[in-house]
Amino acid sequence: MVQYHCRVEHLFNVGPGAFNPPPKVDSAIVRLVPYETLPHPAKDHRVLERVVREAFNQRRKTLRNTLKLLLTSDEITASGVDGSLRPEQLDLAAFVRLADTLSEKVVTE
Repeated sequence: MVQYHCRVEHLFNVGPGAFNPPPKVDSAIVRLVPYETLPHPAKDHRVLERVVREAFNQRRKTLRNTLKLLLTSDEITASGVDGSLRPEQLDLAAFVRLADTLSEKVVTE
């Protein structure tokens, strides 16, 4: 959700030795620059948050499986998103399209 509100700039990496106890991974220092105008505005940001949460709740599963309580496979496809992808493979615009599809579905039901 940070990418929805801010541009994320990678500044540099920090090795494990900079921490105590040292982690088994490198860390990254980033700068968050808030957008003046959102590049991909969602119809309802709360719906976007829900879609992202549901998608990453079971992140090793495909979107078709993680979002099945919210959207049908046909609705995911109609959003222009491949339901066989995993959440980490999507960009922000794809998540916004899914959320907007869900927003429209809720309004029409």
